[in-house]
Amino acid sequence: MLAAEALRLAAIEVLRPTAAVEAGAGFPTLAGLNVLDSRETAIEDIDRSKPYTPILALHTTEAGVALRGPLSSAGDVNADAVLDVVAELAVIEHDAQGEFAFAAATTDPEARLVLAALCSQVRYLLERSQAGGLWRRLVQRIVNIEYQTFAAPDLGVRIQRTTMRFHCAIRDDDFEVAGLPEPLASVYAQLPAQSYAKAKLAALANHFAPDALPSLDRITIAAGPGQPGAQVDFT
Repeated sequence: MLAAEALRLAAIEVLRPTAAVEAGAGFPTLAGLNVLDSRETAIEDIDRSKPYTPILALHTTEAGVALRGPLSSAGDVNADAVLDVVAELAVIEHDAQGEFAFAAATTDPEARLVLAALCSQVRYLLERSQAGGLWRRLVQRIVNIEYQTFAAPDLGVRIQRTTMRFHCAIRDDDFEVAGLPEPLASVYAQLPAQSYAKAKLAALANHFAPDALPSLDRITIAAGPGQPGAQVDFT
């Protein structure tokens, strides 16, 4: 479902603005440049000079459409999607195979506050901020937000990771327009020229060639046996 992908890409632009990427400063969250698209944290993402690195990873995990009711037409549907925003304080761990990136396993109360602040920034930017208007144009309403935390009870530690699950009612894909379907086309037009999201949508646009419809040349009205009919010729 392409509208669900647009939801994620628009969120990436809000959380990691192109202007901040180009300037190297002015990022709106503690994660800074580390806003990842549909991938896990890599060792290269972690700043070894700090005790942990705040990171956001965005995933589109669920999407679907359903008729509004038993008498609804094929196009009269409700669309929904779930956007997962994984916020974590990542560190480099070691095992027999070598180094790997993982969320910090610690009971540090200060780290917990940093993680909570990061989640709060995400929610504010998407729901309330002026920049988040791009994202909110795709969202009819946020049905609910889940906060899923992680812990290792047997070890008595908390994992510094929280998954925010945004359950959203969104616009369905509209293929009645040429080229990219809506709402992707509108999102594409509003994105900065050098943005990561725009580059992804531009590559996708190559797969949506306009479907030329035949022109209307004649309308014929048949009224039934013994009744006058009519025909309008547009040629």
